[in-house]
Amino acid sequence: MDYKAMLAISVPIGLAIAAFGSAIALGRAVAAAMEATARQPEASMKILINMIAGCALIEALTIYALVLSFSLLGKIQ
Repeated sequence: MDYKAMLAISVPIGLAIAAFGSAIALGRAVAAAMEATARQPEASMKILINMIAGCALIEALTIYALVLSFSLLGKIQ
């Protein structure tokens, strides 16, 4: 196999792994924030702000993986 075939196989698999990891991390972050809000409702705004910041960082990593996959898929042609 040449490198183009290996890229065609491994890039979508890597992107799927990154998306799956991001989905798991976002789900856990939101669940933890909801649980924290249920325990201490008066701190809900602080919890929400921290959750949004964390979710933005998690999504940024997924977007980096997407950009990298587009870059590598450009090497196939």
